Amino acid sequence: MAEKQKHIPLRKCMGCQEMLPKQSLIRIVKDSEGIRLDPTGKADGRGAYLCGKADCLKRVIKSRRLDKVLHTQIPAEIYTKLEELSSNMEVR
Repeated sequence: MAEKQKHIPLRKCMGCQEMLPKQSLIRIVKDSEGIRLDPTGKADGRGAYLCGKADCLKRVIKSRRLDKVLHTQIPAEIYTKLEELSSNMEVR
């Protein structure tokens, strides 16, 4: 009897529209407290995913896609944090 492979949840990056494993993406969540980054990927609220590539981040910022997906205006500090995370991810 063959062993079953473990299911890997996939999510779509807002920037490149590519389906990637959830664990490799940055999650931005909107909850009752506002907008924040979710490093655990388990926080309650509406979530949006970004792969961390600089091109994707630029595309999301330029098109204001994050505002549309989360149905609210995104504070500038969230974009700043995303840029920092993105540059750290590309260095690896």
